[in-house]
Amino acid sequence: MMKEIDVSKFEKKMIIRNIEAGDFDDIIAMSKLCFKNMEPWRYDQLRSHIEIFPEGQFCVEYDGEIIGSCSSLIINFDEYDDQHTWDEITDEGYITNHDSEGYNLYGIEVMVHPNYRRMKIGRRLYEARKDLARELNLKSIIIGGRIPNYSKHAAELTPRQYVEEVTMHNLYDPVLTFQVVNGFTLKRVNSNYLDDDKASMRYATLMEWNNIDYRPTIPKRKFKTSFPVRITTIQYEMKKIASFEEFAVQCEYYTDVAAGFNSDFAIFPEIFTLQLLSFLPEKSPSRAIRRLTEFTEDYIELFTTLAVRYNINIVGGSHFVEEEGKIYNISYLFRRDGTIEKQYKIHVTPNERLFWGISGGDEVKVFDTDCGKIAIQICYDIEFPELARIAVDKGANIIFTPFCTDDRQGYLRVRYCSQARAIENQLYTVISGTVGNLPDVENMDIQYAQSGIFSPSDFTFARDGIVGECNPNIETVVVGDVDLEILRRHRRSGSVNQLRDRRHDVYHISYKQP
Repeated sequence: MMKEIDVSKFEKKMIIRNIEAGDFDDIIAMSKLCFKNMEPWRYDQLRSHIEIFPEGQFCVEYDGEIIGSCSSLIINFDEYDDQHTWDEITDEGYITNHDSEGYNLYGIEVMVHPNYRRMKIGRRLYEARKDLARELNLKSIIIGGRIPNYSKHAAELTPRQYVEEVTMHNLYDPVLTFQVVNGFTLKRVNSNYLDDDKASMRYATLMEWNNIDYRPTIPKRKFKTSFPVRITTIQYEMKKIASFEEFAVQCEYYTDVAAGFNSDFAIFPEIFTLQLLSFLPEKSPSRAIRRLTEFTEDYIELFTTLAVRYNINIVGGSHFVEEEGKIYNISYLFRRDGTIEKQYKIHVTPNERLFWGISGGDEVKVFDTDCGKIAIQICYDIEFPELARIAVDKGANIIFTPFCTDDRQGYLRVRYCSQARAIENQLYTVISGTVGNLPDVENMDIQYAQSGIFSPSDFTFARDGIVGECNPNIETVVVGDVDLEILRRHRRSGSVNQLRDRRHDVYHISYKQP
């Protein structure tokens, strides 16, 4: 009598899934095999893909081995020139121009390990893309396809003639033939598409697959002539108070002022909650900070209530918080829908470390809001240009910087760096500082601030790149409007374009995930 056969020992599982950071080594090694004599993927490019558009990056895992992959981004194709290049479409492989409100999925690469070809791996990846396009209700998939066999026929055929011969099945091209079989139609032939594609002689076919399930009656995007965002930055006076309730009254007053101007955001300064120490008897700075952390839940409850009650997004300055025995300087984002996010201060100043024993965070976050993506970089953090570049690569349009400085020199470091970040990264920056003094609180003797809202420096923005600024060293607010649609256009057609003109071939920022 025969034993029952254990079929499990014959199983080899094939999985199509989204790319993860642990796949990078295999994908880079595969790109070297698939695209010989061409520049392979780099870690920072792949990392950018999964940070910006993780659902658009697919791989095929067969029996635990990565044997195929593809990458893509969403764009509004009408905004690009007909004769675009691969670098223009992909921002040189980093896809920082991904537009979640676009209409077209653009495929930028498909590859299959040479040892696993003729197993329909490429078709499976294309089907995954088509399913994604249907799920996201995208109008079409567009690809710029290589024609690697063209170099063998260039002496007798023009690129157009070669493409016609392949589409009529008189000639075979491993890429173009595959795309035609998979339902893509030819739109045009582009020259100088990919600089290092010598086999295609730098030509590429622009192909499109139309999503017949696309629902045009459901608008994906409302085109706007402007996208104004109103910001109130609060220059908060540090003065002696008698209770948390008195602190809450001051915070509500400023929230009410910001809401009265119909602001979308109100921003308070860094560690302005140290005002609470003015009614506590503790004189030792390190012990006083531990006492301050006891107000964390009251602080969070207060600002959550204010954000919802006054229908305004609040950057709640920053507050010292104890977590697992360590003290962190944390800025909270209180959205007007009642949800909360937080950004840890990454770079701790020598003063914070010496007097208060503050620990630094390790993650650059970008937050979605009803007014676009924003980042928060607390005081000293704005003085490190890498952080702002990482934030803008993650999609940030505004960086809010709560700060606390005791003299003009310290203030100017924050201000000049904030304005520099606005220019370097083509985005808006906002700073909010404390004024006044707390004689009874150790290490918080005097304050210097001139809070403001800054823009890139170009014709379409405010003169001198200053949207608005407070008078120095008085308790007040400044209200200003920034326009995200103008910012979007500026990033495409400004007098200079710092984001597009970066030399990724010479330098890049490598962001280590926490």
